[in-house]
Amino acid sequence: MNTFMMSNTDSNQWIDIGVNLSNKQFKSDQPQVLQDAKESGVESIILTGTSVKESTLALKQAQEYGLYSTAGIHPHDAKENSTDTFKKITSLAQDPKVVAIGETGLDFNRNFSTPEDQIASFQKHLELATQIQKPLFLHERDAADQMIDMLKEFKNDLPDAVIHCFTGVKEDLIRYLDLGLYIGITGWICDERRGFHLHELVKIIPSDRLMIETDAPYLLPRTLTPKPKNRRNEPKYLPHIGEYIANILNKPTQQFAEETNANTKRFFKLP
Repeated sequence: MNTFMMSNTDSNQWIDIGVNLSNKQFKSDQPQVLQDAKESGVESIILTGTSVKESTLALKQAQEYGLYSTAGIHPHDAKENSTDTFKKITSLAQDPKVVAIGETGLDFNRNFSTPEDQIASFQKHLELATQIQKPLFLHERDAADQMIDMLKEFKNDLPDAVIHCFTGVKEDLIRYLDLGLYIGITGWICDERRGFHLHELVKIIPSDRLMIETDAPYLLPRTLTPKPKNRRNEPKYLPHIGEYIANILNKPTQQFAEETNANTKRFFKLP
């Protein structure tokens, strides 16, 4: 089944850079979720890999549905990243459908894995990305100083990197931009309780380094009306996020869609 060949719609087209389709919340209706996304104007999707199991599933789904995926070990699971485990990630990363290394990075907020294990795991991902010249799909919480120090060591050899689901502060955003990173914005920006600060920060991001994502099934936009009864976020809601951000930026929605699509295709080297 090749769900995402070519859309016949004349509406704005979007690309979602972060969907956890292997999540159990999508187990029973993956084809319908993707069909709904396509009909809403989502041109393509990058499926997120967060472990050997999830990266394997994401690649299988990318092959089945005509999408793309990432391969990596989430910092929460860094303690499981043994030499044998990372060999499997390295093998998965060779596939042409795998367009980025990750989700990887550092999370000193929850510390489900120790900072030491996270740093060791992130180091392996940095080395792999430089070795095979695929960009990094990054997760960071309360660890910007350490992440920036490690990224600086590889700056001259890394092809590219994106801070996925950026929710941080202005100082960190500017430092990431100074390093040349791309920034991924989710429906977090639609949350008046905790995402309002992003309204000003998104204006700082250069138009050629901004990408958008749902992070589905997480982070259902609070501005959606009506909201789904199951509270599950889906890639079909990406146009809502895109229109919301375009309005903040005072840009025509079509222009914003074209800009973010161009950035995404360039970053992930999509055809």
